[in-house]
Amino acid sequence: MMAFWIGSVVLLVVSCALIVYPLLKPKQIDEMAQRDDLNKAFFKDRLAELDSEDQAGIVGNKDDLVTDLKQSLLDDIPAGHKYAENKSESMKWLAVPLVIFMAVVSYGVYSLYGAHSKVAHWKEVENNLPLLSQKLMNPNGVELTDQEMSDLSLALRSRLQYNQDDATGWVLLGRIGLANRDIETAIGALTKADKLMPNNGDIQLSLAQALMFSSDQADLQKADSILADLLKKPDVDLRVYSLLAFSAYENGNFAQAIDYWKQLQAKIGKDDDRYDMLTRSIQTAQRELDAQQNPQQRAVEGTPVKVTISLAPQVKLPEQGVLIVSIHTADGAPMPVAAARYPISSFPITVVLDDSNSMIKERKLSSLSDIMVRARIDSDGNVSTKEGDWYGESMPIHLGDDVVISIDQQY
Repeated sequence: MMAFWIGSVVLLVVSCALIVYPLLKPKQIDEMAQRDDLNKAFFKDRLAELDSEDQAGIVGNKDDLVTDLKQSLLDDIPAGHKYAENKSESMKWLAVPLVIFMAVVSYGVYSLYGAHSKVAHWKEVENNLPLLSQKLMNPNGVELTDQEMSDLSLALRSRLQYNQDDATGWVLLGRIGLANRDIETAIGALTKADKLMPNNGDIQLSLAQALMFSSDQADLQKADSILADLLKKPDVDLRVYSLLAFSAYENGNFAQAIDYWKQLQAKIGKDDDRYDMLTRSIQTAQRELDAQQNPQQRAVEGTPVKVTISLAPQVKLPEQGVLIVSIHTADGAPMPVAAARYPISSFPITVVLDDSNSMIKERKLSSLSDIMVRARIDSDGNVSTKEGDWYGESMPIHLGDDVVISIDQQY
């Protein structure tokens, strides 16, 4: 911040110098010198003419004419010199108010239209980086708000500009990007961390997860390559099996997905809470595999999803708007698999979505094993704008289970 003010003062001083200097050194002095030179040249030319006329006998009083010529030259010099001195003195008095005017206008315009508030917020966020990082890493702490997550990301970006070899900082920025669904930031930061700390399984796993959210086929292939390498290590992280199964399922390789989920079940054992969820995932993949091998056996509408929606007391319904209910994959991906609009009526309300509400014909709602449901009161009819809208979402559930959502949060 101090550097900014020092820089602005230096620029102001230079600008003032460029404007004030000509006032203190007016051009009239140079003009007087030029006029003196011109008068001398005229005097010499006139003398040469008088000599020529005298030799030709045209003039008979050459000495008188030369005397008159010298007198006219002397009469012209004092008047011009006095004018230049007087004007120079008047210009000097104009310099001080001009400098004051420039300073007032420059800082006044910046205070009205400049980004000083954003700069101040940026510096405040930088100073709060240790506190925000501690709050994020504390498992028993309060969850960070969206604004705090955004501030933490900004502070990390600022610090990493000056310390680009901080692998831990890049990892943290990448995971914040994943949490905010900012896939481009997540991939870039985790790729940088992977270069700084190669062969780190935890970083590579996070990078593979970020790459799997990309729409670029090259990124998806790179994610599969990373996961395949991690699978060859002696101590395989259980998340590797889960991500490999998810990738295989998304690519329509249902047999491979079943195999990975079964391997994961064998690792965690039947007493683990995740065992039953994996069993349901295997059953869904098996149905998809059977339908893939026997297309006539596929159900037309698939498994319906029943959603009951209620409003929190603080929610105020807009005069115009719609209720948007969307179903997403269990990881909370922003792009919905199925969605529907409903007019705003009395709450609680119950709606049912099925394969007919799928966004893409090739990807049916019934193809999912686990889902997440979101409900939003859209106040302007534009699904791309969310500011001020109220919303609620469910926890990840198994497809076919009834869903209860309370709309109690605001963008």
